[in-house]
Amino acid sequence: MRVETLDIHEVLLLRPTQHRDERGFFSETYNQRALASIGIDVQFVQDNHVLSRAKGTIRGLHFQSHPFAQDKLVRVIRGAIFDVAVDLRVGSPTFGQHVSSIINANTWNQIFIPVGFAHGLATLEPNTEVIYKVSSRYSPQHDKGLLWNDPVLAIDWPVNEAKAILSEKDKQLPTLDQLPDYFEYHLTEVQ
Repeated sequence: MRVETLDIHEVLLLRPTQHRDERGFFSETYNQRALASIGIDVQFVQDNHVLSRAKGTIRGLHFQSHPFAQDKLVRVIRGAIFDVAVDLRVGSPTFGQHVSSIINANTWNQIFIPVGFAHGLATLEPNTEVIYKVSSRYSPQHDKGLLWNDPVLAIDWPVNEAKAILSEKDKQLPTLDQLPDYFEYHLTEVQ
């Protein structure tokens, strides 16, 4: 597995190895020991599978607060997404900043988003399917979000704002300056 750090180094881009032959391929998309060896020592408890029928669908920016905060390991099995992680850790040198990457079925890459980040995506192709692991079960009371097009975040979404497809819930999320302090940055985190 190849690992690439992004501008916010806690968010990692992963590329599992594919073993190809005339039949197709085999790939180990999740291996707890391999991930632990690169610093992702997380016990995932749930897999989620999302289908977005239309190109230009926005999902996010979502996160769960403590004690149900979630690490996420996101991959695409059909189509492609523009994936975004926003640092919500108060005191972090990158607080309020974001990183983004294209995750798609063709390049077979994944993205690891740790606790303390809001996560969102925009579909780049119709009928895009995303599978992601989370480290804590879903808790409606702890389900939170951040407005996807908050101008303070300055995310360069590949979707025309007027044509973006969102849930009613996602259209009404708070901006960064309206968001309570859900996460704190700790100096013991990897730097």
